[in-house]
Amino acid sequence: MIRKAFSAVLIAALAGCSFAPHYARPVMKLPADWKPVEGWQPANPSDGALRGDWWTGFDDATLTDLIAKADAHNQTVAQAAATYRQARAATREARASLFPTVTANGGVTHTVSGGSRSIVTGGVSSSGARVSNNYTVSLGGSWQPDLFGKIGNTVSNAHATEQARLADLASARLALHGELATDYLSLRAADAQIASLTATVEAYQRSLQIATNRYNAGIAPHTDVFQGQSQLASAQSDLEGEKRTRTQFEDAIAVLVGENPASFTLPTLAGAWTPVTPDVPAVLPSTLLERRPDVASAERQVAAANAEIGVEKAAFFPTIGLSGNGGFNNGSLSGLFASSALLWSLGAQVSETILDFGARSAKVQQARAAYEGAVANYRQVALTAFQDVQDNLVAEQVLARQEVLLRQASVAADKSEASIRDQYRAGIIVYTDVVSAQATALSARRALIQGQLDRQNAAVALIQALGGGWSQADITNGAEAARAAEIRKSQQP
Repeated sequence: MIRKAFSAVLIAALAGCSFAPHYARPVMKLPADWKPVEGWQPANPSDGALRGDWWTGFDDATLTDLIAKADAHNQTVAQAAATYRQARAATREARASLFPTVTANGGVTHTVSGGSRSIVTGGVSSSGARVSNNYTVSLGGSWQPDLFGKIGNTVSNAHATEQARLADLASARLALHGELATDYLSLRAADAQIASLTATVEAYQRSLQIATNRYNAGIAPHTDVFQGQSQLASAQSDLEGEKRTRTQFEDAIAVLVGENPASFTLPTLAGAWTPVTPDVPAVLPSTLLERRPDVASAERQVAAANAEIGVEKAAFFPTIGLSGNGGFNNGSLSGLFASSALLWSLGAQVSETILDFGARSAKVQQARAAYEGAVANYRQVALTAFQDVQDNLVAEQVLARQEVLLRQASVAADKSEASIRDQYRAGIIVYTDVVSAQATALSARRALIQGQLDRQNAAVALIQALGGGWSQADITNGAEAARAAEIRKSQQP
């Protein structure tokens, strides 16, 4: 009975304890709902949550293909995946310290003593010497019981850091998808601007021809021709500028998908640009903290810092080490494993720092300050997340209304341009009125395209702010780890 009680006490002692403070996620004051603006109505799409493949909501197969290619070949994501693998290996290294270290050794010693030796053809000759052999085989082990939680908290710190790096990988993927979507949508808007400006240049050429004909007929002043030429050249310059803008977006996309811009091209949009802006289901403020990978990463860093406090506190207590060795030692190989050749030893050591002039206390204070800094960072990241969602919720609603008004302005300006051009052809008005109407119509068309793009970009930004369909459970249920493995597999030649 006494032996059983002693065994129970020994097992409990070896199980160790932890001096890390009890960990709980830092408290955040959360609003009940998002702040609306005048005329704001929350959208109620049938799908109550974002999908992981949120970019399909823009109904563009090319965008979907580009994102798949970026996931496989983007180097920033590959770097984040490698950093996660490094952290995962560090966790395994820390966990290995909970178990004994076992070593094996073997050797043979050939000893010659006394007499003399000479080198002769075919070998070494010994005269009057004593020759002996010694064979050894040994197995040793050492173990440091984690009585005060130092190793356990080191493992907890490494595991939390690993989860933070996994969330960082999710953040890198989300940022990649958002940047790629924004660049691609901007490229398509540039295609639309190029198509609009091309049509405008053709219209200005017709207007200039009308002014030239009227001047040649002596019924219009030469200034009409000059104005037409100036307006045409300005539109042609704008067209060249849009072509340059498109090339810049194309090059940016090439880098994101891991290709050389010199050999990467995207075909120009065929037909009219028909932008699609998906409805983005808003989440409650209380659930946002579960949906943002950057927030999850910041929270895991707090957990890691909390465990580090326990690591530093454990330094105030003794370190105990156990060791054992066993093996065989014999002068004859045939008798090496005889019972008479058996050797073994057991040992234990205890070490404790008696005086360090406050070094350990200072390290605990450093760990506590690092924890407090991690908490502050977590709260700041969370506040920024709320700001991102609030800003883009408002932007999405306002830009939707602006798009309607910009379309109305563009249609009206096009009708006015056509009417004034006909009046000029009839000699009712002067050419200055034509120039003014055409400039207004062009400005309205370009503003409409930009407004449509701004609305799409706001939807992308809102999706990113909401986490893009990601969940904090992804870092514990294996979903994000599976994505990391897929990234590594795709990066291998």
